[in-house]
Amino acid sequence: MKELTHLDASGKLKMVDVSDKKPTKRQAVAEGYLVAGEEVMGIVRADGVPKGNIYEVARVAGIMAAKRTSDLIPLCHPLPIHQVSIEFTPGSDRIHVKASVTTVAVTGVEMEALTAVNVAILTLYDMLKALSKTMEITGIRLLEKSGGKSGRFVFTEQQ
Repeated sequence: MKELTHLDASGKLKMVDVSDKKPTKRQAVAEGYLVAGEEVMGIVRADGVPKGNIYEVARVAGIMAAKRTSDLIPLCHPLPIHQVSIEFTPGSDRIHVKASVTTVAVTGVEMEALTAVNVAILTLYDMLKALSKTMEITGIRLLEKSGGKSGRFVFTEQQ
């Protein structure tokens, strides 16, 4: 296991000093699912959701969340976000959400991609909660990242 970088010599939390690192292009992709059930997804497919276009509201919420990640997670560095894209793939009983975030910075955007997915899914939940109280949020994970000292990472089921 790697040395813990968020603790000082006396065990107190600290923000990691990244000032000596060189900026590089960094990208991260994360995913998650809102399991809404077949009945709710039938209403979604028929454009019958009383609150309107759930996907565009969730897309904007996810983009905004990626840009505000350092305000939500105490030890995250604020980053210049150059790109955020959020894709929705509806299935028979669920919605797959995938977020991609890109920056040129001295630290990665994994947390921004994960935050975007989480807030987009929470927004979908909020938009659909009048239709179901039994929805489930699941499968949130980092799919891949690139850039920086640790290079490229791609999630595989064998890990």
